[in-house]
Amino acid sequence: MDLRESITNQTNVSLSIANHLFSKQSHQDKNVVFSPLSLQVVLSIIAAGSDGPTRQQLLDFLRFKSTDHLNSFVSHLLSVILKNVTPSHQPCLPFLEAAPPTTPVCLSFANGVWVEQSLTLQSSFKQIVTTDYKATLASVDFQNKADEVTNEVNLWVE
Repeated sequence: MDLRESITNQTNVSLSIANHLFSKQSHQDKNVVFSPLSLQVVLSIIAAGSDGPTRQQLLDFLRFKSTDHLNSFVSHLLSVILKNVTPSHQPCLPFLEAAPPTTPVCLSFANGVWVEQSLTLQSSFKQIVTTDYKATLASVDFQNKADEVTNEVNLWVE
């Protein structure tokens, strides 16, 4: 599968999700924020860390034949999106026509995985998360310190 086909497939997946989301009566009179990129990344990370029928269902939904191809695609996608990064780690997109050329428009994208410390992750998954998905990976105590972990994640995202 080439890059163009992968992009077309991901666009179709995003439109399918958006159509489902926006067709719900509960969203008719409300503003909704929808991030296809965030959904793509989180579902891809889950696929990378899963096995068996779960992995296959995610690959089928995301329209990829293998996790290797999926990981490679998302890695390329993120490297393109995050290539112009400001010192505050916010990608700036100064090429947007709506903004004056001297005022960059900044898009913030935070990508992290927090895992219960009692679980052991395979080193190959850790490598994929940090390298391909450019994500922070943390082992935390959800069982005894859920509130502290929540605060930690919220501070990290800011």
